[in-house]
Amino acid sequence: MRVALLTEGGYPYAQGELVGWTDQLVRGLPWHDFEVRALSRGRQQARGPRCPTPPQVRLVRTAPLWGPPPGDRPGRAVARGYAAAFEELTVGLAEEEPSGPHVLRDRFTNGLLGLAELAAEHGGLPRWLASDQAIAVLESGCRRPGAPRAAVGAGVGDLLTVAERLERALRPLSLDWYGGPGIAPGLDAVDLCHAVGGGPAALPGLLARHLHGTPLLVTEFRVRLREHHLTALAGAGAGHAVSPSAARAPVRALLAAFQLRLARAVYAAAELITPGDARAGRWQRRCGADPARQRPVRQGIDPGPLLAAACLALLRDPGRRALLGARARARALELFTAEGGIAAVDAGYAEAARDAPPAVVAAAEERS
Repeated sequence: MRVALLTEGGYPYAQGELVGWTDQLVRGLPWHDFEVRALSRGRQQARGPRCPTPPQVRLVRTAPLWGPPPGDRPGRAVARGYAAAFEELTVGLAEEEPSGPHVLRDRFTNGLLGLAELAAEHGGLPRWLASDQAIAVLESGCRRPGAPRAAVGAGVGDLLTVAERLERALRPLSLDWYGGPGIAPGLDAVDLCHAVGGGPAALPGLLARHLHGTPLLVTEFRVRLREHHLTALAGAGAGHAVSPSAARAPVRALLAAFQLRLARAVYAAAELITPGDARAGRWQRRCGADPARQRPVRQGIDPGPLLAAACLALLRDPGRRALLGARARARALELFTAEGGIAAVDAGYAEAARDAPPAVVAAAEERS
């Protein structure tokens, strides 16, 4: 099987989200072929270093979500098409619910895929999203009935900020990763798209699903909408995640609406959704994920050091050691020696100081 691994700010870069988990996944499946298509979040990350990839990774392609909008400015006719599709997307931001549960083509998704189809044929989408015409469409969307309450008062600065962030989030729609006539094989030639994350990393998988019917698998350990609200709470104090009177509230409201609709579109298109824990699974369902397509997956670790620590505890406890036969004691010592005699595990979250329960730490002493 040929698998396209879609990442954002993670593998194959040496530092980033879920780098270790993704590397472990790839190395643990040597009978599959992988191609990595990675989005970088900044210039420093794009410069490297990168993780060494195993032989089953046949291709690595990267694209930036930073810097000035790439490409040329589109002509007037194409710009009108972009305006119509972007208007559909912004109207979709104001929808309370899609037209039906777990549908593939609500208005937001219609606009999203419309932008992608025009970008594939004509190019110039990033430059258009940075244009005054895009700002005007976005402003009109903020004035529509049903728009997020905090977004109604969006000023010019707010609209410019939102447009800039949307342009970067939507850059995957303009990439040459999808194959087609006269284009090198891309996601049209893979058997599965596996998106590690439900944000921009999942957009290529969503588009491959639309264009070529390629199955999409989405793995998430951190749901973007939850992270957005946590950031908003940190900025607005202990009040509301989107306070109408708080500074930059229109920006947070519009980006929250975008992230929610994008998550719904991705979950609706995914064949399988694998949350990293129960909390991520709950947030996915709040964003429209079908529970029937959810399968929890844990962030695994190498069990060898843990087994070595257990063996050390047995060998050093006279009462427990006496319960082991000579053969079991020899095997325990062999395992402990093979693993170097030390193990440390942190069972908490990276942001434990903010919202995770106290970390559970287990450490083995160095072999004397």
